Amino acid sequence: MATVVNEQITDAVTQTNVKVVAEAPAIALGNVYQTAAHSTGIMFENAVNNQNQQNILGQAATTQGVMQIYSMDTVADAISIAQMLNPS
Repeated sequence: MATVVNEQITDAVTQTNVKVVAEAPAIALGNVYQTAAHSTGIMFENAVNNQNQQNILGQAATTQGVMQIYSMDTVADAISIAQMLNPS
């Protein structure tokens, strides 16, 4: 026995299936764009963090250099005083 189905129901189901199939590429491409944007964001976060770390290292190296420059006279004075006190 053949079952009679209302044509409006079959049309609705067909249109739903077509809609889902038609939206799949757009959703997939949207996911690709979202993933690319997220990856780019992480890349920029890492770049900023690395630049910050390099700035900290540069400041530390500059501080060490300045401290060595300022302490040169003190070291020279200490050596000359030690030589005066302990002539060899």
